[in-house]
Amino acid sequence: MAVIFKVRGTRDLLPPETELWNRVEQTARSVFARYNFGEIRTPIFEDTQLFLRGVGEETDIVSKEMYTWEDRARAESERSQSLTLRPENTAGVVRAYIEHKLHESGMLQKLFYIGPQFRRERPQRGRYRQFWQIGAEVLGPAWSSADSPLRDAELLEMLATLLEELGLHGWRLELNSIGSATDRPVYLAALREALAPIKDRLSPDNRRRAETNPLRVLDSKAIEDQDLINTLPKIEDFLDRESSEHFRQVLAALDASGVPYTLNSRLVRGLDYYTRTTFEFTVPDGSGLGTQNALLGGGRYDGLSEILGGPKTTGIGFAIGEDRLILALQAQAERDNVVIERKLDAFIAPMGTAQNAGALALAKELRAAGLSIELGDGVFRLRKSFETADKLAHRMVIVGEDEISSGIFTVKYFAAGEQSKVARAELVNALRSSILSARS
Repeated sequence: MAVIFKVRGTRDLLPPETELWNRVEQTARSVFARYNFGEIRTPIFEDTQLFLRGVGEETDIVSKEMYTWEDRARAESERSQSLTLRPENTAGVVRAYIEHKLHESGMLQKLFYIGPQFRRERPQRGRYRQFWQIGAEVLGPAWSSADSPLRDAELLEMLATLLEELGLHGWRLELNSIGSATDRPVYLAALREALAPIKDRLSPDNRRRAETNPLRVLDSKAIEDQDLINTLPKIEDFLDRESSEHFRQVLAALDASGVPYTLNSRLVRGLDYYTRTTFEFTVPDGSGLGTQNALLGGGRYDGLSEILGGPKTTGIGFAIGEDRLILALQAQAERDNVVIERKLDAFIAPMGTAQNAGALALAKELRAAGLSIELGDGVFRLRKSFETADKLAHRMVIVGEDEISSGIFTVKYFAAGEQSKVARAELVNALRSSILSARS
């Protein structure tokens, strides 16, 4: 029969690469916990209307990239429903915030998520049709301080901390304010007016955006359009006093906490719900991400809850493209000639099948003590056990008939090329001591 392969635009994540994924996610969870974020898990598919209203019908995500299907009714009493695999997670988090009446507590809601999203976009380096995001949202009514510039700055400072703790070098924070519901329409009118006489000279995608979503023209990467885009009006010239003051306070808080940033007047982000502060973290060229070097992005979305039928709520959030973050970390390790090799603490080598049961009992003791152990098999010849142990572990514990009866085991240390006899009662401490010595 024909072999079945993975679907285009998807991939399998296998060891040892998944160890890096786990480290990234564990680090994220640790950082988020220190900032009082709790985890939220929402369904991977939602009512299609959630994304039509929340993300925007004219965005590329909704118009081109969503996986949508009609969920047929299973009984006459049921109605069919249009469902969509989530292309992003903010809309789902806000839906859950509304549905579970989290606003009624009056408290600031600080939520994070880690999980897959789905977009039918053209597969390229670091971009897949099933991709993973690490994200967080800060939500609440105005009296919870969710609308404070301090929340914007705290979120950005947390992201800087996360990237530093992951050991990623050379990142750059780009910032902009795209205004509020009151001043942005004035800018959009001026932008449409400026685009009208030049839109026919733009690339096909930007001609379409000029009609349907003109803000997206500003962050276009089309090389042939850059000179024209640079002539367009800048949004900072249209911010009202309140938006300008909000942005000024965000920058002041970042300055006070030592987070470096660069202002980018063309940074608008691609989703309709963003307001005021928008941001991206990028990495330098040559960081493994190809021509598009954005690592993560986000912004404020003070009206999204109302768009989805909820109460007046302010919020800000971000999403990290985990696939792209992993690529950047791998490229950095390769560039710095860092070899990430994880070996087990010990390999248990039973000398003959009669010693298998005793070897399993010993492995259980060592694992219970917190050591990482691989268990061989008595059918292996001694040479094979040595070769396997050397590949997988720092040391090998030989389990023969004499060792079982005497309780004295032979431990071979591969790095030092030495071996010693260790009593069973001392084996855990001996292995731990050798681990500490190797690390020091």
